[in-house]
Amino acid sequence: MKKQYLHYLNEIMSHQWDDLALSDYGEETAYTFGQLAEKMLKLHTFFKLLGIERGDKIALCGRNCANWAVAYLATVSYGAVVVSILQDFKADDIQKLIRHSDSKMLFVGPYIWKELQEESLNELTAVLSLKDFTVLRNGEDVEIPSEEALQTAFDAKHPNGVIPENICFSADQDALSVINYTSGSTGSPKGVMLKGRSLSNNVEVGMHVLPVDPGQRLVSMLPLAHMFGQVCEFLYPLCCGTHIYFLTKTPTPSILLKALQEVKPYLVVTVPLVIEKIYKKNINPLISKKVISLFWNMAGIGSIIRKKVKKGLTNAFGGQLRYFICGGAAINPTVEKCLMDIHFPLSVGYGMTECAPLISGTPPKYFVAKSGGCPVLNMEVRIDNPNEEGIGEILVKGENVMVGYYKNEEATRAAFTEDGWMRTGDLGYLDKKKNVFIKGRNKTMILGASGQNIYPEEIEDKLNNLEGVGESIVVEREGKLIGLVFPDEQTTNKFSIEEIEYMMRENLAKLNKLIPGYSRVSDIEIKDEPFEKTPKKSIKRFLYK
Repeated sequence: MKKQYLHYLNEIMSHQWDDLALSDYGEETAYTFGQLAEKMLKLHTFFKLLGIERGDKIALCGRNCANWAVAYLATVSYGAVVVSILQDFKADDIQKLIRHSDSKMLFVGPYIWKELQEESLNELTAVLSLKDFTVLRNGEDVEIPSEEALQTAFDAKHPNGVIPENICFSADQDALSVINYTSGSTGSPKGVMLKGRSLSNNVEVGMHVLPVDPGQRLVSMLPLAHMFGQVCEFLYPLCCGTHIYFLTKTPTPSILLKALQEVKPYLVVTVPLVIEKIYKKNINPLISKKVISLFWNMAGIGSIIRKKVKKGLTNAFGGQLRYFICGGAAINPTVEKCLMDIHFPLSVGYGMTECAPLISGTPPKYFVAKSGGCPVLNMEVRIDNPNEEGIGEILVKGENVMVGYYKNEEATRAAFTEDGWMRTGDLGYLDKKKNVFIKGRNKTMILGASGQNIYPEEIEDKLNNLEGVGESIVVEREGKLIGLVFPDEQTTNKFSIEEIEYMMRENLAKLNKLIPGYSRVSDIEIKDEPFEKTPKKSIKRFLYK
């Protein structure tokens, strides 16, 4: 690891002082790198006047926006600890996490603030709005400085104003930097403790795997409170001099498509669900046509067809795409194969919040199908107790790995082996080149009647490709495998429930011809509502049996 990530930001600020750094897409809020530096320093002054000290916790909860990024950077560069809380949590849970984290302050979005009970926040020094940084509430016996007092203190600290030559933000590599509360897909939230070096190494990995020149653009659509979005759509690109546009509203397909067309990003970071929907709606109907499928793999006309499909898809993402990165869950193999056939700049990474988040990843030109890439810089991966197929629990060690779970020693001890390797809870294997292949979650693996290991995710990949299936999960009931299916929107609108039931019976027969006999699915059950999901769009499996 060369240096801390804020040192990269210092260099970018000095060279791109007047260039735009952060914008709220379709709104007026925007900061140049110089304005970002000044806003961070003004928040430092505010923290100081309120008695905030290095190591104090400052909670951050709200929708993606430029001010979320400003508050985050001001906190970590002051030496305080960011407590990032997903806005998707219920108000009661947010309040509990603010207390559990021992936060002294809270930056909050207007939608969340309306739901919170103010009396539950009595112990906080202050609550600030992410809309405009106004004080929404102050603690008992806490005097909020006036604008005049704040400006006087700021001028005394910076008598020559804020100029590029004087910018020197830093963060202690060995100090706690972030506590990230994440729901995951298997249970209750836990506060993942991450040091500065975890963030720095992740940023450096991004620079190494996805190099980019300053002045590029990016649309931030993943939740910033989740480490995937926080690092890959915010810290890494900003430290490279990228102008980041934040989608402040729920990124519906129409909003997202419009933003991509206007911004023309060099990078799209997303979860498989997004590209799978695009594939199912726009690509599959085309390449399924008999004449297209007949010529698809041919050298001459097939190459022309594949180039046209690639151009159309690239244009849908703005036309200047250099990297398309998927993470958070496994991508459907059929979709993956199509993207690789057309030489789309795809790479699938593997990570988790406990690694801030990167464990493995590879540049698109080196990506191996069905893998999660090779271990990233300063990270090691090994397989614990592999079976005859080489499959076992994936263990990791290195710079990215968390310190532990905040105020939860029992969970922390359970997360690590005696010799210091962290248990991911995922099952997989490594090939000869150290590419990581994930078979499924340790907790979701089903032991077959004859002792075979059954991975529901592999069955779901095939089930999701069948007609009318929007999304699915496979569960075990009384020794039998049952497929739970939520039909896609087109099927729901076009067919009656009786017709959909007939379609699923046909799908069941087709599915069982595609999978080994020991993993045969006994029945398909139709759900009338979408599955509940985490912010990274993984189905909350623990809710379904």
